[in-house]
Amino acid sequence: MAEAAAGVSRFKANYAVERKIEPFYKGGKVQLDQTGQHLFCVCGTRVNILDVASGAMLRSLEQEDQEDITAFDLSPDDEVLVTGSRALLLAQWAWREGSVTRLWKAIHTAPVAAMAFDPTSTLLATGGCDGAVRVWDIVRHYGTHHFRGSPGVVHLVAFHPDPARLLLFSSAVDATIRVWSLQEQSCLAMLTAHYSAVTSLTFSADGHTMLSSGRDKICIVWDLQSFQATRTVPVFESVEAAVTLPEEPVPELGVKSTGLHFLTAGDQGMLRVWEAASGQCVYTQPRLPGPGRELTHCALARTAGLLLSVTADHNLLLYEARSLQLQKQFAGYSEEVLDVRFLGPEDSHVVVASNSPCLKVFELQTSACQILHGHTDIVLALDVFRKGWLFASCAKDQSIRIWRMNKAGKVACVAQGSGHTHSVGTICCSRLKETFLVTGSQDCTVKLWPLPEALLSKSTAPDSGPVLLQAQATQRCHEKDINSVAVAPNDKLLATGSQDRTAKLWALPQCQLLGVFSGHRRGLWCVQFSPMDQVLATASADGTVKLWALQDFSCLKTFEGHDASVLKVAFVSRGTQLLSSGSDGLVKLWTIKNNECVRTLDAHEDKVWGLHCNRLDDRALTGASDSCVILWKVCGLGEWSRQQELDNLLQEKRYLRALGLAISLDRPHTVLTVIQAIRRDPEACEKLEATVFQLRRDQKEALLRFCVTWNTNSRHCHEAQAVLGVLLRHEAPEELLAYEGVRASLEALLPYTERHFQRLSRTLQAATFLDFLWHNMKLPTLPAAPSAL
Repeated sequence: MAEAAAGVSRFKANYAVERKIEPFYKGGKVQLDQTGQHLFCVCGTRVNILDVASGAMLRSLEQEDQEDITAFDLSPDDEVLVTGSRALLLAQWAWREGSVTRLWKAIHTAPVAAMAFDPTSTLLATGGCDGAVRVWDIVRHYGTHHFRGSPGVVHLVAFHPDPARLLLFSSAVDATIRVWSLQEQSCLAMLTAHYSAVTSLTFSADGHTMLSSGRDKICIVWDLQSFQATRTVPVFESVEAAVTLPEEPVPELGVKSTGLHFLTAGDQGMLRVWEAASGQCVYTQPRLPGPGRELTHCALARTAGLLLSVTADHNLLLYEARSLQLQKQFAGYSEEVLDVRFLGPEDSHVVVASNSPCLKVFELQTSACQILHGHTDIVLALDVFRKGWLFASCAKDQSIRIWRMNKAGKVACVAQGSGHTHSVGTICCSRLKETFLVTGSQDCTVKLWPLPEALLSKSTAPDSGPVLLQAQATQRCHEKDINSVAVAPNDKLLATGSQDRTAKLWALPQCQLLGVFSGHRRGLWCVQFSPMDQVLATASADGTVKLWALQDFSCLKTFEGHDASVLKVAFVSRGTQLLSSGSDGLVKLWTIKNNECVRTLDAHEDKVWGLHCNRLDDRALTGASDSCVILWKVCGLGEWSRQQELDNLLQEKRYLRALGLAISLDRPHTVLTVIQAIRRDPEACEKLEATVFQLRRDQKEALLRFCVTWNTNSRHCHEAQAVLGVLLRHEAPEELLAYEGVRASLEALLPYTERHFQRLSRTLQAATFLDFLWHNMKLPTLPAAPSAL
């Protein structure tokens, strides 16, 4: 018995999601609170609140209408947050509790594009896409002013810093700055020196001077007594934001006098400090290489002494304001994740290659992020050396780089090499020792790169610059793109997989061809050696994974189950199981001995390009085109036995027991699979009603909660609606209202249900119209066949 238990435990039965690294910022406004402890940013329908110290997301606020957030602002006293959505609703939040304290109609006839609080945190100004500017009293809850006259979208509003003056400034698409008097309820002045969109308004400490920046590559200093421009400073870049600095000497930034100085952020990707009196640039930040470095936003938290800037590729950079020393980095949006790897001797970090020239390194325990610059085009693949400190990357810029992480978790580039004539799409490090790496490219060649001794010696100074790598061998291996290379555990063999539908085996280091693996019907995406046996695994665009014998190059097994291309494959459980990921968004766990797909993991919504397992073989990492990175952990033997019991119950069609067990596991996706199994039954309607009707009340409450989750996804909404239909038909209204959390569940169900029914109505209308067209089409009469003579 003990041996049998040990045999079972050696096999993995399931993986569960342990952690997700998801996008939290996709462009738009970002704001720091006055203490510099919280960061607020927009991501679609939500405003996300991050803890600056740890990088962890504290809250995610979404309005009831579940429409995109178009504007938000945090009051100067850090107490009130107001958001505006496309549904023309404004919500006032007690953001620390995550609750809405007030919801009202914006009265604008188009979405709110900008909003700003006054210095007292009592008045809120909103600028709309309808050209109107409105002012709201947040304390007494009413609208105080409505200013018309701006053409087009009002994208900028700002109050004068002196609350006694009661002045409001706005700018619209005509590049004019309008000054509104709240006392006189009229436009006092129109400032017309810009000839392109005004991007920011900022004020001097005494309130007598205003600075405006624009995409016309100038900043203008305004006297707020006469409302006249006193100086125009050409800054030679399209400026997205400017902030005035405290009027005190800051030698680190070239500020030597107490006059007005300001900092600009724009399309050159550098923060620069200017002296307003002379119009001279007194400090320029060094520019980092690569595209996507353009700055789209900049804000100063004066109390905290922090400066926040945002790049075009959605990275958020936090600086110490007096020295512009980088303090923190946040990766807001990774777009398409192309590869992932565990890093560190204990797999404490992960490195992510996304649709960007930058690499992102995350510490799993604290969520801290580092953004690595070096490549000048999209990074396509990664691999890590045996000890975990060194890792390698390759990119579309035809180059490779080697990076080293020190014991403090800081990463620096220590070597680089070039030589390929096209994009380098795959890379693999030596397995036994840190001696070489192999790359494959679109130029159909493989290169072997030995690591120089200087790179491995610990005496190498970290600031001595990257060592240059030289290729030792180059071999043309295939007739089409090489998509994958793999080095055998003994470092003596190399496998290559290509778009030409074949994999090939080579002897290292001379790169001599030993044999060809033929049998796939489409191109290969991944090749991988077994850690224990003389076996090679290949993953192909034909939707299969194949195992091949290295001795005679014959196909041993074929695994079919993915509905689309299999992009990655990895051996787990000491070579007895496989993990595969595909462009169908699924990750599958296979047992090699019996060709069985043990589990299908469905947590991604798009192609899963990245797959890697840690040293202890108890965790896996996946990255996909949905810009999510997911850390999976292996489930224990107890969970495996429960899962096995569930599978047996479904096989025997004992649906009540299966549904009860699935609900007890508290996994919505598992419960969903049971509901789907019931709905596949020929007598689905009766079986579902009979099963749900016999559940206990606490199980029905759990089922209702799960329905809320399923209903948000159009793929699973039919199951949610089927369960809801049963509950509504068989439960009395007073019993339903007594369910725990039923009101919150119904509020969450309604908007998505309306959306699903609207989609079905549109489909039905289109189908009816198609049917009408079909029945009314008059086919031309065919000419009569000529009679035979």
